[in-house]
Amino acid sequence: MFGALELGLIYGAMALGVYLTFKVLNFPDLTVDGSFTTGGATAASLIIAGVNPFLATLAAIGAGLIAGYITGLLHTKGGIDGLLAGILTMIGLWSINLRIMGKANLPLLREDTVFTPLRENMWLGTWVSIAVLLIFTLILKFAIDWFLTTDLGLAIQANGNNRQMIRSLGVNTDNTTMLTLALSNGFVALCGALIAQYQGFSDISMGIGLILVGLASVILGQAVFGSRNIFMASLGALMGSVIYRLIIFLALRAGLDTNDMKLTTALLVVVALLLPRWGFLKRVPSLRSRGNRAVSGAAAVGDPANEAGAQVPAGTVDVPAGTTDVPAGTSARTAGTAAASDQKED
Repeated sequence: MFGALELGLIYGAMALGVYLTFKVLNFPDLTVDGSFTTGGATAASLIIAGVNPFLATLAAIGAGLIAGYITGLLHTKGGIDGLLAGILTMIGLWSINLRIMGKANLPLLREDTVFTPLRENMWLGTWVSIAVLLIFTLILKFAIDWFLTTDLGLAIQANGNNRQMIRSLGVNTDNTTMLTLALSNGFVALCGALIAQYQGFSDISMGIGLILVGLASVILGQAVFGSRNIFMASLGALMGSVIYRLIIFLALRAGLDTNDMKLTTALLVVVALLLPRWGFLKRVPSLRSRGNRAVSGAAAVGDPANEAGAQVPAGTVDVPAGTTDVPAGTSARTAGTAAASDQKED
């Protein structure tokens, strides 16, 4: 259980990266499968060469930034479809990752990593390591939340919602697209570097199918927490990664074959996509429904018209009970006038 929680928090960095492209930018980026391995390969190679593991992790982030920027260049400047641009970068990274590592697998069992202090103090697999990883992922989450509220972040959100509109306002959508793809794959490469150091090796195939894991995390999290604002959407992506790992852990404990993990992930994504359409989540109390009730309750309390003894503005007349419904968009003054004329005719 502790291992599943640790992995879920580490993979939260990858889920936040996928959230940036698929939900904020509305861009189907498949570079993730390649940039994840690039992060692990870069960090592992530098650590074996004697570089400080923290510096090696920063270098892995830089490699991910470059990978995402290349995808952005292919799409914006090359005019290549976004989906195809990500696939091309992902395929090219396979050979680059082999070049970085020199072979298909690099062991790190005898090397110092960022997890060495936790491992030496016997804190891995305890609440201490979970607390450390939780703080780390929350820092990443709040950094994304802050960035998306800046002028540049708002331009990125507008780019994902309506590119033509934001372009007419003078925003360079090509630059915002390339920046978002670079940041997203930087987060993904960071996750790959941490996973390689956590599991003790970097492998050329460690990123295969990872985009499906990222989508499952984001969709599961937002199905539970909703996406009514940036805070809840990013929290949903982060906690969705933990939920996904716990589901996989429980499935393995129940005796599921490890060869069926990809099928299980695909089914999780399908279920998470279909449940909201079937209205199932609307009937089950959830965090997002509680949040919506809290917001509506606060609005009701703050509305002077709902307070006891509130004065009705002059010139308005309450519509008597039993009268016909007033069309949507009719003002209170118009409704009162209509009700008064009905009384005169009677």
